[in-house]
Amino acid sequence: MVSPTTTSVPALSRVLDPALEDLGVRLHENGGTLRVFSQAADSLDVVIFDADDLDWATAILPMHRRERGVWELTSELLVAGARYALRAAGPFGAGNIFNPQTLLLDPYARGIVSGGFGDWRSVVVDRGFDWGEVRKPAVPLDRTVIYEAHVKGMTKRHPGVPTALHGTYAGLAHPAMIEYFLGLGVTTIELLPIHAFASEPRLLQLGLDNYWGYNTLGFFAPHAAYATDQARREGPDAVLREVKGMVKLLHQAGLEVVLDVVYNHTAEEGIGGPRSSLRGLDNRAYYRQQEDGTYVDVTGCGNSVNTATDAGARLVLDSLRYWARDVQIDGFRFDLATTLGRDDQHRFTPDHPLLRAIAEDPELADTKRIAEPWDVGMGGWQTGNFGDGWHEWNDRYRDRVRNFWLSDVDYARRASTAPVGIGGFATRLAGSSNTFSAERGPLASINFVTAHDGFTLNDLVSYDVKHNLGNGEHNRDGADTNRSFNHGAEGATDDERILATRRKAMRNLMGTLLLSAGIPMITAGDEFGRTQRGNNNAYCHDSALTWLSWEHRPWQQDLFAHVRRLIELRAENPALRPIRFARLDEETPSASVMEWYDERGETMSGERWNDPAHRTLQYVAASTPEFEEFNRILLIVHGNETPVDVRLPVIDGVSRYVSLWSSAEESPSLEMPVLAPGDVVPTPPTSMHLFRAE
Repeated sequence: MVSPTTTSVPALSRVLDPALEDLGVRLHENGGTLRVFSQAADSLDVVIFDADDLDWATAILPMHRRERGVWELTSELLVAGARYALRAAGPFGAGNIFNPQTLLLDPYARGIVSGGFGDWRSVVVDRGFDWGEVRKPAVPLDRTVIYEAHVKGMTKRHPGVPTALHGTYAGLAHPAMIEYFLGLGVTTIELLPIHAFASEPRLLQLGLDNYWGYNTLGFFAPHAAYATDQARREGPDAVLREVKGMVKLLHQAGLEVVLDVVYNHTAEEGIGGPRSSLRGLDNRAYYRQQEDGTYVDVTGCGNSVNTATDAGARLVLDSLRYWARDVQIDGFRFDLATTLGRDDQHRFTPDHPLLRAIAEDPELADTKRIAEPWDVGMGGWQTGNFGDGWHEWNDRYRDRVRNFWLSDVDYARRASTAPVGIGGFATRLAGSSNTFSAERGPLASINFVTAHDGFTLNDLVSYDVKHNLGNGEHNRDGADTNRSFNHGAEGATDDERILATRRKAMRNLMGTLLLSAGIPMITAGDEFGRTQRGNNNAYCHDSALTWLSWEHRPWQQDLFAHVRRLIELRAENPALRPIRFARLDEETPSASVMEWYDERGETMSGERWNDPAHRTLQYVAASTPEFEEFNRILLIVHGNETPVDVRLPVIDGVSRYVSLWSSAEESPSLEMPVLAPGDVVPTPPTSMHLFRAE
């Protein structure tokens, strides 16, 4: 890994340069004013189209150049519902590619419709909406439980959602879905991309689609295909209203909405790919390039948006402000966020003015800001290196937890002992203090075991290798290192012993996720063990393979009950969700004081932390709250396939242990047995057990 640099980047004041304010269309009483950035163009025209025939131009209007590369046009034709495109002319070369015959999208368009033959039209949108008294839920960070979902896949087959709403924004906010989210206990719905996107030509030639949506056409317009048929017929105004209506209904239920946003690249791919917007307006300003015009691709998608320029950084910031203000979005998960923090030499710096602006902008102050802290460029892996105001997907957490419960167990079956001890796992359980600074604390970590990208939870315990032939790339795509374990059979099996072990492994993984310090993220469907039949890169399958099934077998209902119980226990026990790391030399408000014991009830010794033969610990966390009652929990973790007797620790102030949850049970028990300090608990192989210490 390359250490973060502090090389020069444009000043923060330039990201907020008022000369670049109010790009896009602003409506007024007699039409509207359009402002577009292009430093390199010699001329810009606005082409107005007939609303019923998007091939028929009704007017061609020249724009006028203002300061700092901003072009402007005021016209009575720029009214709500107007369809328009841009045409740019300028010198060819020096990294710029102009073609005055190419119709281009306004980068700030709030509505986008297809013009046919791969063309697109921008649409002027009426942004009015009645939010009433509904406000953002503002869920505290320590109480946040993220649920990563796909708008279409979530409801496409849901029997409680009307057919007309299947796979739509409105369907996601239907009472049946709200009841489901609240019944599960999650607080924050993180949606895979809903910015307008397109499928890559390569996929279309294979008869596939870009299902996930990481191929953005425009950063301000919602993806129309997720709207109901009626809204699409009515046009982009109605599509936007449906999105806002979804957010409003989810907010009324107390649920937050976070968007997965893809600002690191666009659907224009590499040179020679589709030319729909930025490339035709100002290729040099918007995309990272070498001096000869060759793209610097740190995303693996053909291009990288250049946030070291004023125009590129401002585009991202303005989009975020729009979604946070106009659509009332509660937060953003930034895909390949390292790309956004690269300077004019393409090196990452945590002090990049755009990253600082996102964290410090008053209009984004009430949003959650989550970085995927890597990209595929040099020095791209930056987990732990984003600054204050940022949370990060913690891939170190994901890998260590998978190793402990899966690949280590697989290794031990073949080598009689696991490769490592329990120390690294315990560090992740306690909030990853070796990754995140004391100032940022455990809530900087977004803990996850699975995500949209990779195996589902069920597949993680059922497959040793990926099965991606259906993606049309001869199984070359997708990660090869999954830290998965099939437990004795690859994929589907009738062996009940293997199936039972897999089910317990899923409970252990979910138990770890929801009982760890940090902010947990669940991938939709993992709570009932959905499968993608071993495909760990199902981005191009818009089908029953990726849509959630709502017909669940008894074991799936049991898994759901476990996940719901774990979320409930997390909410009830503040010791499980510390805000800060505890300091050994003083009491730390809103932290948890952690103590570690072995299976004999004795303080864990240094050598046992790292002994591969020793994979049992007792974890005691006691809250030091500012606003909540004192709370203390005991968690037993046993990480090998031999049962063990565990003696509960004798601790001052603890007179009994109340059993709350066990991964060894197929169904979560409603009974709450009470044990005494010093009692011996027979602990089954590879299992977890949670107690409240009183």
